[in-house]
Amino acid sequence: MSATSRVLTGLAAGAVIGLLLAGWNETAALQVANVVQPIGKLWLNALQMTVVPLVLALVVVGVNTASDAAASGRIARRAIVTFLLILTGGALFAALAAPLVFSLFPHNPALVVALDHASVPAAAQAAPNWIDTLVAIVPSNAIMAAAQSAMLPLVVFALFLGFALTRIESARRAMLVEFFQAIADAMIVIVRWVLWVAPLGVFALILSVCARSGLGMLSALGVYVLVECLLYLSVTVMMLPVALFFGGERLRRFVPALVPAQVVAISTQSSLASLPAMLESADRRLGYPKQVAALVLPMAVSLFRLTSPVQYVTSAVFIAWAYGVDLSTAQLLAGALLAVVISLGSVGLPGQVTFVATNLPVAQAMGLPLSPLGLMLAVDTIPDALATLGNVTGDLAATSVVNRQSRQVGNGEAEP
Repeated sequence: MSATSRVLTGLAAGAVIGLLLAGWNETAALQVANVVQPIGKLWLNALQMTVVPLVLALVVVGVNTASDAAASGRIARRAIVTFLLILTGGALFAALAAPLVFSLFPHNPALVVALDHASVPAAAQAAPNWIDTLVAIVPSNAIMAAAQSAMLPLVVFALFLGFALTRIESARRAMLVEFFQAIADAMIVIVRWVLWVAPLGVFALILSVCARSGLGMLSALGVYVLVECLLYLSVTVMMLPVALFFGGERLRRFVPALVPAQVVAISTQSSLASLPAMLESADRRLGYPKQVAALVLPMAVSLFRLTSPVQYVTSAVFIAWAYGVDLSTAQLLAGALLAVVISLGSVGLPGQVTFVATNLPVAQAMGLPLSPLGLMLAVDTIPDALATLGNVTGDLAATSVVNRQSRQVGNGEAEP
């Protein structure tokens, strides 16, 4: 049985038992929930303990990876800028659309109590004024920011550190980047260990929640999956006008060229596995020069994941919706921009491995409780095929934009 199947089995078993207990005897259901809830708390704590070092390491390594790629030539630099603009557009779209879509669904106040009991309780903080928010972005003490899990200041420090490493002597830079890569690898090993017992952790979390809130939590998770799928499909469709207006493509040529890569993406749920199909479409169906496609598409698979910022923002907005928190424009903007930065460092890692490490900083930066993340990890595997579909569509759309820019400037720009 695959890891995903094991987690979903734990989710289903916990939900069924919790609902049966709630329907049979509320007192007994609460007693059982109180017994199993520490198991869920321990499991989520074990996931959260890796977040600070993992995020720091991923951002530092990601900045240096992007810098190395951009240094390889003008085409690579254009690709980096294109990736950043598309990722930012996707994140801002999610920050605008997700609250509107979630507002269409009724909110169950009982979810707040159930979620706080089922996992690590954390009260949503009142949004500070814009001056305090701006000042807090740059940490006065990076170590204190890490100790307090203040993710936005920590990521800002990691960005400064990552860019500073690109300016020091190459041997020392390589040594430090390797050091941070080793930290990231070690944290991922720990996360894999914790995920090995994910079926038990998810079972305990969902049982505790369903025993207290009945069908309310299952319907809420269904809303989360539905909204996430809708936004994934939306940003996928939005790549068509990007290719049309900014890439100079014709839809009757571009859409058929997408199909082979999209089929592989849906069946394998892997952008890397879709790379050969994308390269073939770029060459034979779209006629892009090899020096463009052979550079931009592997870079896209390595650095660019269109749906990641959408996921991080949607997850945070779901938590706000579940807790009845009204998000300010400043909170949504901060979450969207942070999602873009984190997505650049997490590309290429399995979604389950980095789910908490990538979604927690965005939710935390927006002042939201972190309790539902364990349950959301369990159901987030369901829309993963649509996420990969959006990613490969974004890869080819970005390649079309870079190809058009290279044509306009001249063939001499293709040289490193």
